Amino acid sequence: MAELNAKDVMALRNKTGLPMMACKAALLETNGDIEKAEDLLRKQLKGKMETKMDRAAGEGRIAISRTDEAATIVEVRAETDFTAKNEKFVAAAQKCADLAINETSGELKPSAAMAAAIDDLRISTGENISIARAHKLTQDPGSGAFGSYVHHDGKTGVLVQAEGSISDETLRQICMHITAAHPRPQGVSANDVPAHIVEKERKFRIEQAMESGKPKEIAEKMVEGGMRKFFEEIALLEQPFVMDPTKKIKDIVGPKASIVGFLRWQVGEGTN
Repeated sequence: MAELNAKDVMALRNKTGLPMMACKAALLETNGDIEKAEDLLRKQLKGKMETKMDRAAGEGRIAISRTDEAATIVEVRAETDFTAKNEKFVAAAQKCADLAINETSGELKPSAAMAAAIDDLRISTGENISIARAHKLTQDPGSGAFGSYVHHDGKTGVLVQAEGSISDETLRQICMHITAAHPRPQGVSANDVPAHIVEKERKFRIEQAMESGKPKEIAEKMVEGGMRKFFEEIALLEQPFVMDPTKKIKDIVGPKASIVGFLRWQVGEGTN
């Protein structure tokens, strides 16, 4: 009998959406061949596997876990809003976030323990439930601070990382601002806005100016003023605070602290 590789078990599970024990048994029976194991499971379930995996999982929940040294954010998806609001689903999503604290920092794949945490839900609900994405941030607890907020419907969550002197309540309010702000902030400052977003906006504005009859050289100069306004709208620190628009977020942060970064996740926008 072939020795099973844990990564193969996880790969088959991610591919089929079936419980780990079923995937392990199929791999054992096929001497570790993933393709043959998938065919075996398909035959055993007589088509149910395809039906299950084809159903869209557009509902779900964002869960966040924090310690002094690390913070995690996890998106768990389900097919129906009814399941996503179930107490067991909410608890399983939170458990996944808590377990992710033990993983390495950065974007991470669900560990075996995280995957096992939602296996019971798949069986009890019959839905295609999955961990869509997970991320871990780390910091020096002596100088850093985390803030977090999960909206009341559980579908939007924000994790903020800061340095310096800033209260938990202020960080929570900044998280709530990021959740509600429109346009959605795309970076802490103008320098943090992703290059492809900047380039897309600049190209759009230049084309608009040229369509009005301006030569390209003139159009390129004209858009720079507009781009400054654009950065003020989408750079977090420059945005008016939603709870008090007379102040900007940088005023709320204050001179003794700085925002290192943030993650704003919404159910359905991540990739499986």
